[in-house]
Amino acid sequence: MTIAPHRPDRHRSAPTATGWAAARALAHRLPAPLPGESVPLASAIGRTLAAPLIAAVPLPGFDNSAMDGYAVRGPGPWRVVGRVLAGRTHAVAPLVEGAAVEVATGAPVPDRADRVVPYEAADRVGDVLRAAPGDRRHIRRVGEYADRGQELVPAGSPVTPAVLGLAASVGLDHLTVRARPRARLLISGDEVVHAGRPPWGRVRDAIGPMLAPLLSAWGVNLLDSRMVGDEPGWFVEAIADSTRDADVTVVCGASSVGPADGLHASLRHLGAVAHVDGVRCRPGHPQVLAQAGARWIVGLPGNPFAALVATLTLVDPLLTGLAGRPPADLDTAVLTDSLRPDDRNTRIVPVRRGAQGLQVVDGAHPGYLGAVAGADALAVVPPGWHHGTPVGLLAPP
Repeated sequence: MTIAPHRPDRHRSAPTATGWAAARALAHRLPAPLPGESVPLASAIGRTLAAPLIAAVPLPGFDNSAMDGYAVRGPGPWRVVGRVLAGRTHAVAPLVEGAAVEVATGAPVPDRADRVVPYEAADRVGDVLRAAPGDRRHIRRVGEYADRGQELVPAGSPVTPAVLGLAASVGLDHLTVRARPRARLLISGDEVVHAGRPPWGRVRDAIGPMLAPLLSAWGVNLLDSRMVGDEPGWFVEAIADSTRDADVTVVCGASSVGPADGLHASLRHLGAVAHVDGVRCRPGHPQVLAQAGARWIVGLPGNPFAALVATLTLVDPLLTGLAGRPPADLDTAVLTDSLRPDDRNTRIVPVRRGAQGLQVVDGAHPGYLGAVAGADALAVVPPGWHHGTPVGLLAPP
């Protein structure tokens, strides 16, 4: 992993670099969705539906009361002839004209009932019940919410807690979801130490501790993190070995053109196709999206803030594509602070939300995470941006 000093001209975009929005769109469009698998509901949270959620039973499964009160037939007054509580497992006798049955919320409603009179609207003396006429029936009819066989949630939707509850309510124990993408981090650089205080001439790895929980939060099955030295042969071997079982190999560092940056040579040796080689953004220009068969390799810069930007630029939409989900639209807000415009590059800027709009967090540098750690979000400032116009917002880092 190469940690370079901050020089503005270092991030000047090469003619072949891809625009930031185009790179994100490409990363989402290229991968084929991972295959589907049937999993128990408890294992489906956070996954993506590979097949629609189809109701196995109607909902409600029987006519039932939406209120505590009395099921009645006819205009009244009525004679109360019984009580029905929730949990009853056999049919209730049909109501005759002028009869009423006391019912609990969720309890079966007798056939031929006209409506349920809530307790608060009822006047009962002994077995005689009276109530003013009402327009609301307070009866949930069988199949009113969903019919058996009805599609309730389309494929490509994320499985949220509400989706799990819905699936259970229509009789499902399993859902067909996309397989979780398997990913591996390769942390490169002879100068990197991974614990303790780095001695002079060495640096502490900040990218691995940052990306591992981020990938896990995105639903990735993170296989492991491996350390790779700058020896070219080791680099090729590490990437080749990772692509045997990882859908996505994230190479942290070595994506630029320095003397110790061996990603490009390794990709050529492996016969991988580079779809993105450089992105017109600051920070994070030297990022790579490559494909080796059905496997994906993403190269990130060695500076930690730049690596985070590259992860949000390429890895996030790549995982969304593998999950078969549509790309997410960015939220927008007005950036009120002044910012030096860039006519060629998209700027990714840490911001805080203020009463008047977004405010830039000072002190952002490609090799330093302090400004990002104190930010609410990252603003996406496109080339040619003008002060006061809305900008896109990436999810809070």
